[in-house]
Amino acid sequence: MKRAELTAYLAEFLQVDKFRDYAPNGLQVEGSEEIHKIVTGVTACQPLIEIAAERGADALLVHHGFFWKSEPEQIVGMKQRRIKALLLNDINLLGYHLPLDAHPVVGNNATLARKLGIVDAEPIEGVAQGLIWRGKLESAVTASQFKADIAAALGREPLHIGTDDRKVQSVAWCTGGAQDYLDIAAQYGLDAFISGEVSERTFHSAMEQGIEYYSAGHHATESYGIQALGEHLAREFGLEHEFVDISNPI
Repeated sequence: MKRAELTAYLAEFLQVDKFRDYAPNGLQVEGSEEIHKIVTGVTACQPLIEIAAERGADALLVHHGFFWKSEPEQIVGMKQRRIKALLLNDINLLGYHLPLDAHPVVGNNATLARKLGIVDAEPIEGVAQGLIWRGKLESAVTASQFKADIAAALGREPLHIGTDDRKVQSVAWCTGGAQDYLDIAAQYGLDAFISGEVSERTFHSAMEQGIEYYSAGHHATESYGIQALGEHLAREFGLEHEFVDISNPI
């Protein structure tokens, strides 16, 4: 498959132009024109780049790529080493941030809902670019049981802020570093909110607004969308695909 064909397809499939983002979505570092094998991963860190090179990837497809807003512009140090490794191995780097969070089928929010058994999952329309989703559990469980269910599904115990014996059924969520969307979720009278990270202020916000909060890990909540996207491309275009998980406790 030609690089230009892949980038054009992804731009349309993920509706890239609809989002105001903090980094460029699409091709970030140019490599081989022909793409036969894609390696996917959450973040374009040095270990992931090196594994992609070892596995003979023509493209590295990630959720967290390069060139974030307000970061230093110089290509030095860690950034230089990463980009150098991509160029030396002729690997294309493609990054999709908010468009991957929001996609209704392969997005991080959609895949997290399936992983946690949340039904009637849908974005809250007209709020935060459609990045906050809501749904419900098949049946109500205690807040402590929901914590255990999240841990079992994601392989990582979440931090729970709230009351262990409170019943939880209606849920909102936004993967990654979206802890401050808790305040929006609370306005809808939902039982719980899930995100990846947590801040000092999150504790007070959750307790004072009476909403259960679960910090389930930035990496853990965003591991499934990029896998689903890679699997989709493999099915659609006959590409070889391999997901590589670089463990991250955050």
